[in-house]
Amino acid sequence: MFKKFILAVTTFIVASGFAIASVEVNKTDQAGLDGIRGIGPSLSKAILEERSKGGEFKDWADLEKRVKGISDKNSVKFAKEGLVVNGQSKTDSGRDGAPVKRSKD
Repeated sequence: MFKKFILAVTTFIVASGFAIASVEVNKTDQAGLDGIRGIGPSLSKAILEERSKGGEFKDWADLEKRVKGISDKNSVKFAKEGLVVNGQSKTDSGRDGAPVKRSKD
């Protein structure tokens, strides 16, 4: 009985690690975008409309510039939820994953 319990817990932990999958903004549909926490139906519709009108997004800055409602701050949150632009995630350390150089005071 104990072995089955350990096996079940291990399986759950392994499966949880695979739960967060990348969602490519240039390839996904509305359902894929809606699966990202913080992106609702209206924002996913705006993303898809802009993508069909202006073509694929080049990078995070392009996405932020072209879609009203996506700022630097919430794009970091979307990236943490699995959203990527051209295969690139975004971190809060800087734009498009580049580290920010900070001066020493």
